[in-house]
Amino acid sequence: MDIHSKPIEDRIEWLLEHASRHSTIYSSPDNWLARTRYLSEHPTSIAVLKCMDGRINIPVATNTPQGIIQPFRNLGGMFNLGWPHLGEVLSNYLQNIVSEGRRSMFLITYHFSKGDPQRGCAGFNYDTEAAKAHTYQIKRQVEQVFGQGHGTVYPVVCGFETDEDALILHGTNGEQLDMSTLSSSDRDTLLPRLERLFPDMSVQMRLDLLPLISGNLDHIEEARQMARQLDNVHREWMICVGRGFDFLHMPNLALIIGPYSPSLGEPIHKAAGIIESNMSAGRIPDDGFLLLASVPYQEVGVDRARAELKSEFLCDFAAEQIRTAYPDLAKKMFVKTAVLNWHSRALEVLK
Repeated sequence: MDIHSKPIEDRIEWLLEHASRHSTIYSSPDNWLARTRYLSEHPTSIAVLKCMDGRINIPVATNTPQGIIQPFRNLGGMFNLGWPHLGEVLSNYLQNIVSEGRRSMFLITYHFSKGDPQRGCAGFNYDTEAAKAHTYQIKRQVEQVFGQGHGTVYPVVCGFETDEDALILHGTNGEQLDMSTLSSSDRDTLLPRLERLFPDMSVQMRLDLLPLISGNLDHIEEARQMARQLDNVHREWMICVGRGFDFLHMPNLALIIGPYSPSLGEPIHKAAGIIESNMSAGRIPDDGFLLLASVPYQEVGVDRARAELKSEFLCDFAAEQIRTAYPDLAKKMFVKTAVLNWHSRALEVLK
């Protein structure tokens, strides 16, 4: 179903039903057991810093069970570990991982399209080299904060080619591993390739990275056999602010802005401009768009109450930014605030 062309009320109803289905699937016994079994075999935690573009779906591209990979998403994949809230979120995330006796790997991603530069990253004005340079800057910051020995936290610069969903791993020695250049016959060579790319990576980490690239090999072959529609125009009709939007891993559906940057108004303005352009060009109906704020919580009580306040603040802030910068567009704005139960991934709408 082409949800983009439906009336805004139908789109919002579809969204809430889709979020409910995602939670049901995530919480099912089969998926819970799959995650538990996977983590017992591959204990390294995998975090991904990536763009808000819905095409960047690393779990699907690597055939990894839901809930294994921890995403951090922002416009253009732009991050700075000096941002106070981002530093707090990453520190808490890593403290939990380390307290369990586990290591963590950060995939720091940029994305591009080999078929058409205009299908690349709009956040960097389709300049792949600029996006790549930014990922190396983040890598240096990760090493500055968490150490250059890479014994516990290992940052990996990773390209993502969106036409075929192919990973490109950049090694410490300047070499790279482009998964789109390999075939099934190369599967037995993957571990030696990782050893050459990351000679200082622990054996366990390499063994835990291996299923991701092996799964990506399978996914690329599947993608090549499918008649994929490569959308090169924006058709987003949602602006999402906050965290907990894993259920929105779809191309050209939502513009997702993480609550990390102290200059939160800038990405909100850019997202609103894209929505307005989509309406003006007739790519989506001009009857309205959705502003959705979400904040995850771990425990009921104080943690959930704080999440409610944060979600309401983010929603009010974003709405005011849009009203100020795009007053005509703001008249077509539908607003919802929510919190997300992190254990069940259930989206709980507040208003």
